Amino acid sequence: MSNTEKPKISTAPQVIKEEVIAAGKWVMLEKTTYVDPAGNTRIWETSKRTTRRANTEADGVGIIALLKRTLHKDCVVMVKQFRPPLGCYTLEFPAGLIDEGENAEVAAVRELKEETGYKGEVVSVTPVTCLDPGLSNCTTQIVLVNINGDEMENINPTQQLEFVEVILLPLDEFQLKIDEVLKKEKISVDAKVYLFGMGMVQAFFKPRELPVLKQ
Repeated sequence: MSNTEKPKISTAPQVIKEEVIAAGKWVMLEKTTYVDPAGNTRIWETSKRTTRRANTEADGVGIIALLKRTLHKDCVVMVKQFRPPLGCYTLEFPAGLIDEGENAEVAAVRELKEETGYKGEVVSVTPVTCLDPGLSNCTTQIVLVNINGDEMENINPTQQLEFVEVILLPLDEFQLKIDEVLKKEKISVDAKVYLFGMGMVQAFFKPRELPVLKQ
């Protein structure tokens, strides 16, 4: 190291103080004072939900619901609804907040039934994951649910939410169908949904479609 170079300061970043700037029924805005890795004290503006339950790290659940029916393709159950912050309709996975006394599995089954009318069975649950860490501390758990579409209550499901439209998209053409929806109407797609679609494209790749390596 030359005499003109300054030694790099390394410290463990940490939050020092959180002050509420404004609070509503569902959301609050905080001024977060923290120390960065270089040891500098900085200010961040953070949004938080006011509804997180005690003894849980997750605010809510997102539900990847696969509808399985005899003689039909497997479909992903989606919901379309108007979202005021965006001022337009969105295409999303069914989702919702975890209520008092619930875990992710129970919340997912309840929310799926309320939003789509379908009764499902939980297959797996992810760890707690963040949603938009540069803006908020909001967290979610993604729950994979299978729906037996041959069961009587799932043949003609009855929704409990009036302004949510259920859309079924085939699993093996998931991203293609989303792109078609985007071309037809003004709608915003949840990032989790589109990333899932990109993953499905990779999952259904055939070996012959891979580029041939050059010698």
